[in-house]
Amino acid sequence: MIAFHSDQFELPLPEGHRFPMAKYERLRRRLAANRAIELRVPEPATDSQLLTAHEPDYLARVKEGRLTREEVRRIGFPWSPQMVERSRRSVGATLSAARVALQQGVAVNLAGGTHHAMAGRGQGYCVFNDAGVTIGTLREEGLISRAVVWDCDVHHGNGTAAIFAADEETFTISLHGAKDFPAKKPPSDLDFPLPPGTGDRDYLASLRIAAAALADRPRPDLLIYLAGADPLASDALGSLSLSKGGLLQRDRIVLETAAERRIPVAIAMAGGYSPRIDDIVDVHEATVKLAATFAHPAT
Repeated sequence: MIAFHSDQFELPLPEGHRFPMAKYERLRRRLAANRAIELRVPEPATDSQLLTAHEPDYLARVKEGRLTREEVRRIGFPWSPQMVERSRRSVGATLSAARVALQQGVAVNLAGGTHHAMAGRGQGYCVFNDAGVTIGTLREEGLISRAVVWDCDVHHGNGTAAIFAADEETFTISLHGAKDFPAKKPPSDLDFPLPPGTGDRDYLASLRIAAAALADRPRPDLLIYLAGADPLASDALGSLSLSKGGLLQRDRIVLETAAERRIPVAIAMAGGYSPRIDDIVDVHEATVKLAATFAHPAT
């Protein structure tokens, strides 16, 4: 299976910043010796690709460093040319993974899942919306029509929900902490706002309801799966209480649901904020290794 990584495009952060940037390199290093996984560097998303989901003025202000202080605060990263390049690469990785998934069934972005970015602003460590750009670009190229975004990050995918609110060809699903960020949650097509402390059993029951709902819909051409590590009980920014085993079972249900209907899956890692970075990496590594068992050679 092919996995795209962009950790070498470093985003400089001030000392003590709460975002665990080191998780990306650590994940890549763990996977480097795995013969079932081929690591690749993605091309950056181009302006024309980004404009399939984002407003021209917003893109121009990101590129030129003209974001307001409030916009930078909302994103959570200080602006720098490296931030722009890293954001392009992260989106490019999901787009690249989707292209490969259309041929091989599944592929992975070892970052991505930037679901808080809206058409005209960034938020919550998300500058550009990788699912929005990926679906918009592949549609423009005539490679897909119907798509699903299945979001299992602990935080609601407000940017994705807003971007696709009027798009009848994209079905958005979100399982998230009801009390977690963001405060305003525009409706997805199918939302599961889960109470604080929700554990494996109740979470997986909701996930199976989502899987059944997807099975009742026309077969999509692509599924983008946000496999967040932040529903983990130890996560500092999430209120759910899943175990590592529960999260692996989550991944299996999503991947088996897609495999049963031969739906290509592009996976993004999304969030993870456990104080112990290895806990985050454990979850992501397990996701990637499981996904590799669902990939098949291009035909």
